[in-house]
Parts: sequence; C-alpha cells; structure tokens
Amino acid sequence: MTLTDTRREAPPRTLRPLAAVLSSLAVALTATRVSAIALPWFVLVTTGSATLTGLVAFCEMAPYVLVKALTGPLVDRVGPRAVCWTADVLSAAAAGLIPLFHTLGLLHFWLLPPLVAVIGAVRGPGDLARDVMVPEAAERGRVPLERATGLAGVIEQLAATVGPAAGGALVAAVGPLTALVANAACFALGSLLIVLLPPRGTGRPAAAAPPEPGYWRRLGEGFAFLRGDPLLLTITVVVGAGNFLQAGFSQVLVPVWARESGAGPAAIGLVNAVFGGMAVCSGILAAAIAHRLRRRPVFFAGYLLAEMPRFLILAVDAPLWLVAVVFAVGGCGSGFLNPILGAISFERVPREMLGRVRALSGALAWAGIPFGGLVAGSVVGVAGLGATLAGAGAAHGTLVGVGGMRKEWAEMERGRRPVR
Repeated sequence: MTLTDTRREAPPRTLRPLAAVLSSLAVALTATRVSAIALPWFVLVTTGSATLTGLVAFCEMAPYVLVKALTGPLVDRVGPRAVCWTADVLSAAAAGLIPLFHTLGLLHFWLLPPLVAVIGAVRGPGDLARDVMVPEAAERGRVPLERATGLAGVIEQLAATVGPAAGGALVAAVGPLTALVANAACFALGSLLIVLLPPRGTGRPAAAAPPEPGYWRRLGEGFAFLRGDPLLLTITVVVGAGNFLQAGFSQVLVPVWARESGAGPAAIGLVNAVFGGMAVCSGILAAAIAHRLRRRPVFFAGYLLAEMPRFLILAVDAPLWLVAVVFAVGGCGSGFLNPILGAISFERVPREMLGRVRALSGALAWAGIPFGGLVAGSVVGVAGLGATLAGAGAAHGTLVGVGGMRKEWAEMERGRRPVR
C-alpha cells in the first residue's frame, strides 16, 4: 500500500521578479530626476519667467500626490503590473509630446501645464504599483522584506543623489528638449521591463472570490484598515510630521544658511551629496543585515541621527567640514529607515489591500510637504535663521522621543519571519 503525498511543493525560487521590479524602479526614478531638471529649465529658457516655472512644477506634483492617493483601489482590483505598465506607457507618450509639439511649432504655453499634469497624474499610480509589487517579488525570491525594501531604498537614494547631476549634465550637453526625449525613452523602457520580466502572482488573485465591492467602498476599507492599525497610523503621523520639518529644512533653511554663512550654493550641493552618498552606503548595509536587527532601537536611533543634528549644526557658526561630517552621520542613520518601515507595512497589510493602504498612508505622510517651506520661510522672517533651525531641531528631537515611547511601537517585531 502506498501513500500519496498531498503536500503542495513550494514554488521554485526565482529572483527574476525582484530584478524586474528593481530595474523598473531604477529606470522610472532616472526618468523622474531627468525631468525634474529638464522641464523647469525648458520652461525658464523659453518663457523667462520663474513664476511660470513654479506653476508648471505645481501642475506636475499636485496631480501626482492626489491621483496616487486615489489609485489604491484600482491597483488592488486590476493588479499592480497592469497599472504600472499602463502608467509608464502614458508617461512616455506625454513626455514625448512636449518636444514633438515644440519641434512642430505647436507647443503654446497653455498646452504645457495639461501635458505636465498628465505626466504627474500617471506617474503617481506607476510609482505606487511598483511599490506594491515588491513584497510578492521578494517572496518569490525568498528574500527578507528588509533586504528587498532596503535595495529599493538604495536605488531611490542613488537616483536622488546621482540623478540631478546626471540630468543637469544631460541638459547642458544636449539641451532640455533632447533630455525630455531621453525621459520619455526611460518611461518606455520601464514599461518594457515589466512586460518582459513580469513578477508572477502580483496581479489579481486567481482563486474564486465574491463579487468585488465598488471603488468608494474599497477606498473606505483602506481608510478603515489604516485607522484600525495603531502602529501603521502612528508611523504615518510621525513620518508625516518629520516630512513637514524636513521639507522646510531642504527648501528654505539650507539655502538661507548657505547665503547667510557665505558658503554659497556649492555648499548646498556638497552637504546633500555627502548625506546622499552615506545614505546609499548605509542602505546597502541595511539591506544585508537589517532583517537580523531589533527594529525599534535601530529605527529610532537612525531617525534621531538622520535629522535633528543637521538642524542644530546649521544653527551654530560651525565650519563647513564639521557640517559635512554631521550630514554624513545623518546619511548613515537615514539608510536604515526605509527598509524597516517598508517591511512593517508589507507584513501588516493584507496583500489584497496593499495598494489602497500604501497609497493612503503615503498621501497622509506627504500631506505636510507642500506647507513645510511656506511655514519655514514665514518663521525665518520673524525669528531669524538660527532660532528657526534650533526650534525645528528641538521639535524633531521631541517628535522622535515622544513618538518612540508610545506603546504602539512595541509591535514593530510582530509578523517578522524567523531568520534562517
């Protein structure tokens, strides 16, 4: 008598899905950084107006944040791969129309904001879809979530560090129109990567399911889940407050410091490059070892090092070399944040709700960014730079200290898989 083994065999390990997602992420972020240099420069040299340049930038970012927040139910329903591919194709088409219409003499300024708005509106869902594909791709490759999200964070930080320099060099070498063509080509390549190397299983589940609820009900379910998970909600609030302070720091306080200290714009590039370079290095280290570390102490130590000292060092009359050292230490702390936050979110949110919950939490965390510069500029005008930097640094330290003592953070280890 023989017995039949009815156990289901685990699918074979494959790194192709994760490679596809990370490659597509790298290409999309490269396109975004090139566009961030080429498009404002194109508007500035063709119109000569800084106001119109700012208007075009707003027309890209406002739809990006809004549509990304509202696309979560769609990503959950039709699958992230389909959304990502469609978004990249539309982004390539919209970005390509700008140089095409200009070459044909058809690009009037009234036409530019709608085209830019389309780019922002479709780029948001594409970025969300790539984000949602990470946990499934990591699972198929049997890669720890902290490692997968760490690699995604390294790619993002590399793009933020190297991308603007590469975009500026490209614009200087071939002009903004040709750079926009390259931008469109990057989006097209990103869509091709998703088609040729699809991460299997990241679409809609194949198993029979009850009738799907409507869009607004699905969106409401995402809000309800986020509101009902104390840890995710606390993370969103703490990160959102930090983003508000960081936006004012980067948009207003650092440039004002560079002007008043006499360091000049070159110092802005130096300290940002040092911070970004060290964040890339620590991100690589985090991708290798973060899954073996206790999350709570590592996260709050990294968060404290990454932000508060940078505010305080600019508040005193410190030499540039010391400022660069403090920014380097901050970069080391920063690299450990995203791997931990991404892994927690992916572990706690059911796969079928990942799109809408990630979209809503991301939108709430970004909600204060547009206002950070406005508030920082107003406070500097009243209190001066030093007092504003010291106050913002103290606020960030208080945020980390008070936030870290809340009982919700004790659940950071829940859901972790044992390290093999």
